[in-house]
Amino acid sequence: MHRMIRRTLTTVAALPLLLAAPALAGAPTDQLKSSIDQVIKVIEDTSLKAEGSTEKRRVAIREAAGNTFDFGEAAKRALGKHWQSLSEPDRQEFTGLFADLLERGYVARIEEYSGEKIVYISDNVDADAATVKTKFTTKKGTEIPVDYRMLRKGDRWLVYDVSVEGLSLVGNYRGQFNKIIETSSYQDLVKKMKARNDEFVAPAAAKKKS
Repeated sequence: MHRMIRRTLTTVAALPLLLAAPALAGAPTDQLKSSIDQVIKVIEDTSLKAEGSTEKRRVAIREAAGNTFDFGEAAKRALGKHWQSLSEPDRQEFTGLFADLLERGYVARIEEYSGEKIVYISDNVDADAATVKTKFTTKKGTEIPVDYRMLRKGDRWLVYDVSVEGLSLVGNYRGQFNKIIETSSYQDLVKKMKARNDEFVAPAAAKKKS
């Protein structure tokens, strides 16, 4: 069940960064649209569609994601109360692992893109926090509300969470992480996250060795 919810959240969350209708004016929306343009450019790059260019395309998509998401804030919120007990090196390690986890899901979902449409509805700014409201329309015509929660860091607005039909992506991970820590340990959580990273890079590494 958790896997299905996570897949649904990540799938819908990634697609708004692919094709969007004209958005209402606002700095958070404008910067999100700029990220959309970067991803579309990668997707439409014919040189990255050629055989043998899969890893290069994925790296380019991950770079675009890195310009959109505040992985540090997302990691902190995903770990919840357990964040406070971590040392700074542990926090940095967890943030890197969590960023890899999100980026893998992001890349995988983008590669499944098939022309779904997104409409940007509005953005609501409160000091250094903002929510950009969008509407995702599936191929069958079903409309799904998708909200991006953002924070201002310097002159940039970065996404730290995405809610699909009221379900938070970070909140979903927080529930899973907390369960592992409470029933086992934080070290076990890190071990599981590292194992998933190894599974993701294994095929590419195997090709290089062959």
